[in-house]
Amino acid sequence: MAKGFPSGVERSELLSNCESELFFSKLRAKVLAHNNVHPNEKLISLSIGDASEPIPQIITSVMEQFAHGLSTREGFSGYTTHHGPESLRTQIVEVLYKGLGVKPSDVFVSDGAKGCLARLMMMFGSAVTMAVPDPTYPVIPQMCNLFGQNVIRLSSKPDGGFFPDLSNAPRTDLIYVCSPNNPTGIAATREQLADLVSFARKNGSIILYDAVYAAFIADGSPKSIYEIPGATEVAIEIGSFSKLAGFTGVRLGWVVVPDSVVFANGKPVVSDYSRVTLLVAPAGASNIAQAGGSACLTQEGIEELMKIIEYYKENARILLNAFASFGLEAHGGLNSPYIWVQIPGRSSDEVCDEWLERAHVLITPGDMFGPSGEGFLRVSAFGHREIILEAVTRLKAIYPPM
Repeated sequence: MAKGFPSGVERSELLSNCESELFFSKLRAKVLAHNNVHPNEKLISLSIGDASEPIPQIITSVMEQFAHGLSTREGFSGYTTHHGPESLRTQIVEVLYKGLGVKPSDVFVSDGAKGCLARLMMMFGSAVTMAVPDPTYPVIPQMCNLFGQNVIRLSSKPDGGFFPDLSNAPRTDLIYVCSPNNPTGIAATREQLADLVSFARKNGSIILYDAVYAAFIADGSPKSIYEIPGATEVAIEIGSFSKLAGFTGVRLGWVVVPDSVVFANGKPVVSDYSRVTLLVAPAGASNIAQAGGSACLTQEGIEELMKIIEYYKENARILLNAFASFGLEAHGGLNSPYIWVQIPGRSSDEVCDEWLERAHVLITPGDMFGPSGEGFLRVSAFGHREIILEAVTRLKAIYPPM
């Protein structure tokens, strides 16, 4: 307990229910323990979904030019709008949502996907229920706790393609779905998303669709929920430049709130979302980041970014081939930078500790993503190629190839 003068102000019970920091602190504790015992062994981390490859110069040069322009009267710009510049919103629609019924006025540019989700949950308030897949990224249910929302976990199993079974799912106000999924690395099929949209329309629910890894999809699975007929009436989609362009440190994202998504009283959701962003993020995202985002969405920018995404996917193929040679069943990695490794009969934490102790490779135990994650490990394919290859070499000490 920290020393200090007691203020008489009670701590928020909602915040005390949030333990999202445990996701990161648990991994940090494992790293510290490893380094204390093995100070001379270099640790390889395949645990965090952080971009590792440089942003293409065709994009950073535009950001650099914009930044230098801020030192001139002609190039200076102050506050941006909470909506984001119309030119960038138009690019997002024309490049990523062409023909899907999305309008530039539906798009809000932000400082990243988590900011979008937080503002959406703030807007919906504490009276709503939220369904989330299990396993799911742990920040999502914790964010629900922060805003006092009731969370319903929907188990997602291998035989169902790691997609929630909606046949027996209860009615909830909101349904959060991430595709390609974090942590399983699986992209939802067109049939699964059609069932999701049908479920939402039948139950009067609103889908919060997290598409931050959509650029990794290559097998024809939908990259946007709006590829499904009727989705513009029941779905809000969150996107990000973090995984598309390696902007994890630059911070830029967007949310699509179609004006055809309405509350029970008929009021468009987009009107309230606009009010919330005006209150808490009136200046919008960094104008330097937005200049970079515009460069990303040019033909040349997209071509360069897809080379980097393919690089990460080749990392995933290397890992998948290694796991197969070790006799381990692994999912994902084809449309995603994540691989979901199955370890039947053993605890996720136990195997995580074994890899750390014997191979000095850190991954994320599946139970950190919810009860259905027990018996799995999440392995990230983000990283330099030589690091991925070295990790495979080290893991052979535990799993000699069959």
